[in-house]
Parts: sequence; C-alpha cells; structure tokens
Amino acid sequence: MNQGGTSFTPRRDAVILIVDDAPDNLSVLRKLMVEQGYQTYVANSGERGLEIARRVHPHLILLDVIMPGMDGFETCRQLKSHPATEDIPVLFMSARNEQEDVVTGFELGAVDYIGKPLRMAEVCARVRTQLQIRFATETQQEQSERLRTIVNNMAEGLLIIEADGRIQFTNPACDQYLGYMSHELAGKSISDLLNPLVAGEYLDYFARYAANPEAAHSHGTREVIIRHRTGKSVCMDLTLTPMFLRQPLFIGLLHDITHHKLSEDALQRAAMIDPLTKIANRRHFDSFLEKEWQRAMRTGAPLSLVVLDVDHFKLFNDTLGHAQGDVCLQQVAQAISAHALRVTDLAARYGGEEFVLLFAETDADSAYQMAESIRTHVESLHIPHPRSATSPHITVSIGVATLCPTPTDNIESLFVAADRAMYAAKEDGRNQVRATRPPTTAIEAARAALAKR
Repeated sequence: MNQGGTSFTPRRDAVILIVDDAPDNLSVLRKLMVEQGYQTYVANSGERGLEIARRVHPHLILLDVIMPGMDGFETCRQLKSHPATEDIPVLFMSARNEQEDVVTGFELGAVDYIGKPLRMAEVCARVRTQLQIRFATETQQEQSERLRTIVNNMAEGLLIIEADGRIQFTNPACDQYLGYMSHELAGKSISDLLNPLVAGEYLDYFARYAANPEAAHSHGTREVIIRHRTGKSVCMDLTLTPMFLRQPLFIGLLHDITHHKLSEDALQRAAMIDPLTKIANRRHFDSFLEKEWQRAMRTGAPLSLVVLDVDHFKLFNDTLGHAQGDVCLQQVAQAISAHALRVTDLAARYGGEEFVLLFAETDADSAYQMAESIRTHVESLHIPHPRSATSPHITVSIGVATLCPTPTDNIESLFVAADRAMYAAKEDGRNQVRATRPPTTAIEAARAALAKR
C-alpha cells in the first residue's frame, strides 16, 4: 500500500503490543497485526500491559481506554512516567469519542486516538503510519547519535562560528587544544582567540559571505596562532568552510601542528649546525655575517672577523687517528664558542680544522684581545699533540680583521684580510694572533688574494 507516495514494508522486527480486556477484540486485532507481518503481544489488563511493555519494549502499543481496574489513561500515564517505556508510541482505542476524552488521551502523550467500533483498514493504516514515523525518528536519532559520536571523538578541533564571529559550538578536541572546559568557548568571539589582524580578515570574509552566499567561496586552510586559555600561543592549521542553514554559519577545523612546527624548527636548527662540533656551520655563519654586515653599514659600527686554524692538524690525525681528531675538533669548538657570548657574536666551523668567529660592534683592539683569549683557552686544554713542532699540545693560529663597512666595501675583503693575518701567524711560528686591516680597494683585495695563493 502506498502512503503519501512512499511505500512501506513492515519490518520483521516491528513489535506490537495490544492491551484490551475484551477477548474478541484481542483475537481480531492480534490476527490482523500478525497478517501485517508484525510480531504481536497481547495483554488483557493495564497491569499486564505494563509488565509486557517493560520486558519486550514494543515499537507501538494499541491501548483500550475502558478497562476494569487500571484503565487505559492510567496505563498510559505509567508508561510515560517510566524511562524504559516513555518513548513507546501509544495509540488509544475507545468507544468514548467525546472531545474531552480525545484531548485527555493526547495530553497523556498518545500519538493517535481511534474510535470504536474499529474499522480494521483504518487501524492498519494508522498503525503503519505510526511505525513509519517511529522508525524514521529512530533512524534520525541513530544518525544524530552517530554524527555526535564522530564529532566528539574526532582528533581535529571543530568550531561552528556565526557571521558576527561568535562561537556557537566546539567539540571536545577543540576544547582540549585550547584549554577550555566543555561549552566554555560558546558565546566567545574569534577575536578572543586570534591576532586582531587575522580576526579582522575572517570577520570581513564572514560579512561578505553573509551578504552574498552564492558569490563566496571556501576560505581554505591557513596557519594561525591561537591564544590558549592560559595565555600561551599555539600553532594550528585552521580550515574554514561556509554553510547556510537558517543563517550563515562557518565550520572551522583546527589541526594541531605544534609537533610539526617543533620538528620543522628542529630541522631548521639542524641545517644550521655542524653535526660534529654542534656549533654553527658555514651556511649559518655566512647568513649571519650578511645580516650583521648590513646592520654595521647602517650604524657605522665596527665589525671584527676572527679566523683560526688548528696547527698541524693533519699530522695529529695521521698520528692519533681520525676518531681522536674528531674529539679534538669538538673540544676546540667548545672552547671557541665559549667566547661568543652576545647575540651579535657567532662561532662556527667553517670547514675541516678551520673555525671563524664574528664579533659585531667590536673594534680592532677588543677583537685582538678576544682572539688572544681564545688562543690561550685552546692551549690550556692540554690536548696532547706528540709530533707537533710548535707545542706538545694542540694550538691554534689566529687572524683578525676589523672593518666599519661602507657601500664600497665587500664581505670578501674582510675574509681576505683575516685569512692573510692567520697565514702571517702561521709563517711567524704558529700558536699566535695576528691582525691586519682589510684591503681598501678592489685592486688591493685582488693582490691580497693572489699573495695568499
């Protein structure tokens, strides 16, 4: 049979309970319900009906109103007051068809009221309709519960945001990410969580979408800094998708990328560190020098470069082995880096046994004194060097160059000057510091480079 254009096939697990004190009515109704394909139970009193209802949980109860003892109205009242049976649809059957009785039945929670004598086709139609409603409601409730379970257990934070930026809903993951209790974020604005400029961008987007939903598009994903309840900042990916129900709303998905950012930062740090000595590598030093060079040109402050080389290091490796050579370089690196104390200082391994230090805002005399302190520090390590012609211990030769950069100068000239000073230290017997000024012209720089070769 077609009901409102929708076919309905009785579910095999549809359970009907008939409560009527008249045996003939029970028999006829039971036979009719069985023929419709329903699993059917019968009771001849309100008390027995309550007992069966609480035990089998039928999908629908056909309940006579006029019964001795507990009548149908009282039976319904008790059904609706018990958690196990309160949601079962009750369909009254009664010869009492006065308006007052019908109203009482609906006020007690009945879904329908059929007058006697019963017209069986009508009973079947009404039962079928109520079962359709019951099963559709159950399906919607199951879907809602399934959706609620998914939302509450998803790893990503979820926010529902109104067009004015007011947060309407958050799921547990969002609350946990941001340190809030359940429902505590509801009613707050995204301006409470985001940088004012970023919040303003989103609010502008919300306003444009609300004014013209068809012309708007998904805002996509962007990396944002969100204010945690404790005041700290957390790094998240925020994806915003608009939807229009009775009002424009925006679904926000938050993905915690703190671990990713930490890993990314760790990779960036690793890319700037020499893996053996754990101090800055050449790439980091060159980048740092470029920044300090530009700053020195703006301020007119002196910039000092120290270049040093471990004396007779190849001989050390050949004598004691590369493993000991690595340990030696690590010890020397730590001694050198101990003298780069300011944020404008940097010590780095520039390659092999060669190290460099940059001292910003440091004049020539101060740089020379720092270099001498480094030399004596390395010598005081007393790292044995059995075959060294300079000392029984590891020593270093150091060159220092100082310059107040101008637009006509270049970084290469500073390196050339420091290198020239270091080679002078080696030629004069090693284990000493030499300082020189950078070449002042391009010709002089070229000559210095040729002389070094």
